[in-house]
Amino acid sequence: MRTGISLYLSTGADDNAAIVSRAVSVGASLAFTSLQIPEEEGIDHAREVHQLLGLCHEAGLPLVADVSPKTLALLGCDTMHDLIGLGVDHIRLDYGFTPAQVVELSQDFRVVFNASTITRDVVRSWRSAGADLARFDACHNFYPKPLTGLALPAVARTNRWLADLGLTTMAFVPGDGTLRGPLHEGLPTVEAHRGATGDAIALAALELADADTDVVLVGDPDLAGETWNRMAQLSADELVLRASVDAGWEDAVAGLHHDRPDSSEYVIRSQESRGYAAAGGHAYEALPPSPRPFGSISVGNVGYARYAGELEIARRDLACEPRVNVIGQVIGEDLPFLEHVRAGRGFRILPV
Repeated sequence: MRTGISLYLSTGADDNAAIVSRAVSVGASLAFTSLQIPEEEGIDHAREVHQLLGLCHEAGLPLVADVSPKTLALLGCDTMHDLIGLGVDHIRLDYGFTPAQVVELSQDFRVVFNASTITRDVVRSWRSAGADLARFDACHNFYPKPLTGLALPAVARTNRWLADLGLTTMAFVPGDGTLRGPLHEGLPTVEAHRGATGDAIALAALELADADTDVVLVGDPDLAGETWNRMAQLSADELVLRASVDAGWEDAVAGLHHDRPDSSEYVIRSQESRGYAAAGGHAYEALPPSPRPFGSISVGNVGYARYAGELEIARRDLACEPRVNVIGQVIGEDLPFLEHVRAGRGFRILPV
């Protein structure tokens, strides 16, 4: 999963530098900023935008700048094309631009349009004006005001038809460190994600990714420490699942695993585990059969012939199976992540 952050001029240069450094260290690949927030007063916008762009450039972090015609006066620019001199190369456009203007801007910038309000008719008007959609991306809104965010199914529907056009889609989850004012109630795209903290933010990001969102950005300025760690896992597409593991079976769960691309509705199947078992010379003898509750971890024993050594995690409560040994259990706090370990997503089991 591609992940990203949001940066704001009012956060301050030092704090933004720390956030960028942390974001790059956990694998973030994109940043977003808005240059049209009315609450940001008393700021030398042109100077601080230069600083922010320089900070992201040094970090190798592309920055999407949300702009409008009113932005120009704040930055001391005469035309939108003057933003090039500031180092802006990704602009997010919303209202106030004709199809011809959008197409003209796409010659100089990568245009990121508002995925939450776009219509097929608008896209057709751009194409009629000569748009090359390879120069366009789509980013959903975030919603500071409670009860105004989108429903996840609506985001998924929009993402699907934008994906059919070959467009990269982006959306936001809230932060759980410093929250953006003036309301300080989170900046999610999906209303159900408002107020999420910790692992709930990671789960919200996974829901967006499973709804065909290509890049999941944190809308608020910062995350709590442990949430940054989960962001690193999301960026690497390697979820850490904490589990109780029976003594002596630590080697059986070690290493990086991936669910098979042809995901089962009943179990997560590790693609690598049979190879791990064979490389270690393991031929697991059968243990007395045990029930396999949701989240239980098992490995195939000698009774499973060529499937011996295959590691599975139960997606639901399953009956006893003499051909597998139940060797552990994913802890309750991490059970919600199992829904998202699908279609090749990676995972590591951490014995606790």
